[in-house]
Amino acid sequence: MASLNVGNLGEYLREQRRTAQLSLRQLADAAGVSNPYLSQIERGLRKPSAEVLQQVAKALRISAETLYVRAGILDEREREELETRAVILADPSINERQKNVLLQIYDSFRRENGFDVAPDTGSEFHGAADAKSRIDADAESGAGDGNGAGPDARGPRTAGGSDADPPAN
Repeated sequence: MASLNVGNLGEYLREQRRTAQLSLRQLADAAGVSNPYLSQIERGLRKPSAEVLQQVAKALRISAETLYVRAGILDEREREELETRAVILADPSINERQKNVLLQIYDSFRRENGFDVAPDTGSEFHGAADAKSRIDADAESGAGDGNGAGPDARGPRTAGGSDADPPAN
């Protein structure tokens, strides 16, 4: 049987499986696919679906997006965008509203630079107009003035960047 054009997906999977110290049978069981099918994927004889790749990635505890790129399902730029979004959404140090605002800003910059914005990936992002309405709502409620200054803002800063009073002449 001739090898399909799946790049180095099979070699990469074999390397990841060995690094995880799993046998072919163990990985097949963990991923819920047959042992012969996984063997054929590793040898480059079969091109797995995105669903199978996701199951294998989960079993190996690696990024499914990386496997999608290696299989030719996703291009590198899309993978980087998805990973950026995933990191933002997974950050436990910021709340959901902050995550959504970061994603809005990220999408705004991508549009400004001529890149397509990915479809909604589970965030509450609704575009730049939504970001503006949130800023306006914060300003009306006293949560901010739309320019990043909250209710505890100390007024204008001097030319030196300090918020101390300017020297008297």
